Amino acid sequence: MTPNTIPPHKVETAVASADILGETPLWCDRSRKLWWVDIDGHLHQSLDPATGAHEVRSYDCHFLGSQALTADGSHLLARDLTIHRRAPDGDLLGQLCEVEAGLDNRLNDGRVDARGRLWIGTMDNQLHRPNGSLYRVDGDGGVTRLFDDVIVSNGIAFSPDNRTLYFTDTRRYCTWRFDFDLDDGTISNRQLFADYRAAQQRPDGACVDNQGGLWTAFFSHGRVVRYRPDGEIDTIISLPVTNPTCVCFGGDDLKTMFVTTARKFLAREQLDLEPQAGHLLAIHGIAQGLPEHRFGHIV
Repeated sequence: MTPNTIPPHKVETAVASADILGETPLWCDRSRKLWWVDIDGHLHQSLDPATGAHEVRSYDCHFLGSQALTADGSHLLARDLTIHRRAPDGDLLGQLCEVEAGLDNRLNDGRVDARGRLWIGTMDNQLHRPNGSLYRVDGDGGVTRLFDDVIVSNGIAFSPDNRTLYFTDTRRYCTWRFDFDLDDGTISNRQLFADYRAAQQRPDGACVDNQGGLWTAFFSHGRVVRYRPDGEIDTIISLPVTNPTCVCFGGDDLKTMFVTTARKFLAREQLDLEPQAGHLLAIHGIAQGLPEHRFGHIV
């Protein structure tokens, strides 16, 4: 099967944000805004597509690693190795939990499951030691470690039928799939899903569409790909930037793909060739996503 290829000229700039390390885009169906973070700039940002309004709030931390929507309308923000609640006005409401301590790590990619639990990973700040782990954070702030031996946690996503969890270790160049028990909040039967070790390509953030396809951004390789549930690639989006980081679907119909990107690690000469590097990008009409689950929401 020859994958469908979407050329760079189909990719638009949604916000010229010039992020150092843009990440974790999420569409909020209540505010009708796209939210994302600049990890190294410790910024929490939003875009209202209806008005074009771009709002930015800075927080005191070394890394603003991730975010999540919540059932009560606040956000969760991952600051270094702790998770805090953010009020709708941007003020911090207090610490929910400390996920990890005593290691030169930070929190990175996360996603909420259909029972309102946050699955979030840690990563090595030096990008080569297997110091990281995958954790589950329950609605009461309780933390459970699922497994360790991770370099850079990434690409956490759930299949539409809630039977599969996807997980990527970017610096091991692999994505795995697990059997997921929604009721118990457990994973089992780890299987290799995509292997890029030979070429040392870096799968990064991911999301699923309403047909069960897994969309993955490839950091330092300028593309987003769609995997069918059987692991075959059927779509490749060529991007006008080297460092895409994560993807999500947004807009009122969930048919716009938003892609966060990074300026980090690019030399000045390369940045001059990539005026969209670090910007929030958008591609319209290639697939339809699913609403994000909210932390603390029990069904």
